[in-house]
Formats: sequence, C-alpha cells, structure tokens
Amino acid sequence: MAHELNRGRVPPAILRNADLDTEEIWRARVDLAACLRAAARHGLEEGICNHFSALVPGHADLFLVNRLGWAFEEATASSLLICDFDGNVLSGDGEPEATAFFIHARLHKTVPRVGAAFHTHMPNATALSMIEGEPLLWAGQTALKFYGRTVVDEDYNGLALDEREGDRIAAVLGDNDILFMRNHGVMVCAPNVAEAWDDLYYLERAAEVQLKAMSAGRPLVPVRPDVAAAAARQMRAGDPESARLHLESIKRVLDAQAPAYRL
Repeated sequence: MAHELNRGRVPPAILRNADLDTEEIWRARVDLAACLRAAARHGLEEGICNHFSALVPGHADLFLVNRLGWAFEEATASSLLICDFDGNVLSGDGEPEATAFFIHARLHKTVPRVGAAFHTHMPNATALSMIEGEPLLWAGQTALKFYGRTVVDEDYNGLALDEREGDRIAAVLGDNDILFMRNHGVMVCAPNVAEAWDDLYYLERAAEVQLKAMSAGRPLVPVRPDVAAAAARQMRAGDPESARLHLESIKRVLDAQAPAYRL
C-alpha cells in the first residue's frame, strides 16, 4: 500500500551556512529512530505504510521522516531522510513515501507549532476511528490525558496523494493535538519527539482499555466533565518531563537489546 513520490522536483534553495550534520540534528535522528523501533515493538505500525516526522533542529523549513520501503523495526538514525517542503531529499539515501510527504510536509508547513507528527494505523485507536460517535468516552484515567485535545476528521477521502489533502488534514487538526482520521487511523502531533511518542503510546493504551470495557456489553461509566478537565490539567502540567523520561527509558531498553537504531 506504500506509494512512491512521483512529482516534478523543485530545485532546493541554497542552504546558506547550513550544516545538516550537527550534534543536535544527530540527537533528533537518534530519538526519532528510537520511537520508530519502539512503535514496532509495541505493534503500533502497519508494515511499511506508517510514518513519523519531526522538524529538523534549527531549520523550520525541513523535516526528518522515515524512508519509503523500510519497516519501523529497521529504522536507524542514519536511514532517516531530511526533506524540504517541496519534496527534495537534502540528506539521506532514499525517498519519502508519497502519503508521508503530502501529509507531513503540509502539516509542518501550515501548522508550525507541530514539531513532531506521528501517523499510524495502530489497531485499537484505529478501531475507535471506525465506530460511530466520539472515539474516546473519557471513562478511564489514561484517556483523560487527551481530554480537550482531540478532533475527528469525518471526511475520509482515500489516500493523501496531493497537497490539497495534506492541507485539508492540517486544517481539520486546528488547535488540537490528536486527530482521529475516520476509517483510517490517527495522527499525533506535539512540540517535540518525546511528547509525540508519549502521546502515541498512551493513546493506544487508552483505546485498548476502552475497547475491552466496551466488549463487556455493559454501559461505560464516564468521568464527570469537571473532574476530567481537572485531571487533564494535572497530567498536562507534568507531561513534558514525563515524556522526556519515557523516551530516555525507551532508549535505555533499546541500547541493551537492539542498539543498532543509533547507527
């Protein structure tokens, strides 16, 4: 289901005094590769079809993304591509997958607050995107992490193979962080890679627990809106540091078990 990016290339602008091999950029590569590997370990990917991206540190007009044809579990820091918003690959061997480019390039360009965007068809959250009504029912504590931060894209239009679809998705996201893409999957957006990973992981956990509760055939008991809002504020206050620690733990596990992600 992955598609090659076939479009006329626009010659990249000269990057004056630009160094795409800085220590800060390498750290971003390592962090994104770690998230791809961890997502594979948790079953959050779908073959070679899903994609993670992050703005390149120091370059608001460039983004890192996994390459076409590679599964998440194959990702390494050096295998990630640096692309501009016109589809030119400025660093890396390979090409971006077409839908990855059209979704992520337009999202980063039109919503600059999004420092990282993770798109998956992870099974439980995607299942909720297929059910009539609001995906999350605010009946479990983990779900409250996302209270007031989600929106549903009700208009599935097939594959995102042009800029118009990418722009439409970005417009639907608006000021939200979590986009449930009806009949499709989810997009998790955050200021940085660590927070995107943290949200992606806990979103799938919240969806899994909700689906298990729904399978009992008895009505769910939602948390009162005032309590839900208060709990969400508590969680958000600690999220940046918790997300940083979460990503560091992921890297420690990978360093012990599969350190090749750093290559």
